[in-house]
Amino acid sequence: MAKTKELSKDTRNKIVDLHQAGKTESAIGKQLGVKKSTVGAIIRKWKTYKTTDNLPRSGAPRKISPRGVKMITRTVSKNPRTTRGDLVNDLQRAGTKLTKATISNTLRHQGLKSCSARRVPLLKLVHVRARLKFAREHLDDPEEDWENVIWSDETKIELFGKNSTCRVWRRKNAELHPKNTIPTVKHGGGNIMLWGCFSAKGPGRLIRVKERMNGAMYREILSKNLLPSARALKMKRGWVFQHDNDPKHTARATKEWLRKKHFKVLEWPSQSPDLNPIENLWRELKIRVAQRQPQNITALEEICMEEWAKLPATSLKGSVMPMSPSFPAEARRMDPATFGTSGLLLQNTSPITDPAELREIIVQQGVVIRSYQD
Repeated sequence: MAKTKELSKDTRNKIVDLHQAGKTESAIGKQLGVKKSTVGAIIRKWKTYKTTDNLPRSGAPRKISPRGVKMITRTVSKNPRTTRGDLVNDLQRAGTKLTKATISNTLRHQGLKSCSARRVPLLKLVHVRARLKFAREHLDDPEEDWENVIWSDETKIELFGKNSTCRVWRRKNAELHPKNTIPTVKHGGGNIMLWGCFSAKGPGRLIRVKERMNGAMYREILSKNLLPSARALKMKRGWVFQHDNDPKHTARATKEWLRKKHFKVLEWPSQSPDLNPIENLWRELKIRVAQRQPQNITALEEICMEEWAKLPATSLKGSVMPMSPSFPAEARRMDPATFGTSGLLLQNTSPITDPAELREIIVQQGVVIRSYQD
């Protein structure tokens, strides 16, 4: 039998008013077009609770006990990769039969949500120490210092690769319509390698690297593009150049070339791509390029150059400013070091010298570490 629509509050109040006026339940039902049984139920409710409002309802009893809730919460807290199926089997062995949906709802009520695991750099303890040293050294750097840095990096963009996700509005069973799909081919259908640089003031030069890059080619790229970019961006005297610790960047010949050119280089911790704000620009560029759907390598290169030039200066400055550790006073007293998107947050008032202690803190923060003998 189908569920009937709930009576409005006005109708319920009219029923009570007519009852108080001396009318019978049958007369009230005929006048308002309501069943006699419904009229009687509303009148009895009013006599008992002195209201016609909906009362709190208990609902169906919970299928999982408070002890079961604590058990599954404790299990996923210890091992976040536990699946709902694992939890269903554990509870079934304990004598409780539940569905996966119930597991999800229960954990959601405990403030736990199923999310995709973040991909973070694989860190050794030596990398963590270098990142911590970098953060502490630059903890109090003013925003002006970060505005005077030119950030650089290389990236690969595929023609039909997974440069970005794309959502579409479609009807049921229309997922394979050409308008609702993204074409893919093996190995991305070809790709181009790009080198680019930028500062908080705007984008610098972006060039395509057409051959396999080595130290000599990298130095040639810098000689033709770094200083012109600094001039175009009107960098202040004493500006700083940033690049990562790729072997081509740290080669002796490259270091000597930078020294002779009197370029000031920002010391950079290894395994720290997540610290470089240019990664935000690469992602934005790839999204923009994917939206324009280039059909060949030539068009891909042209679109990359066009979209790079269109990147708004406000978003570039916003990418750089988080590098300035503008922590609240309480966080500063705790001497924190925040490591980009890796989510590692070490809060200690004194240096950590015990490797076991450092390893325990890192594991608690969820950072993946290679097996490392200190």
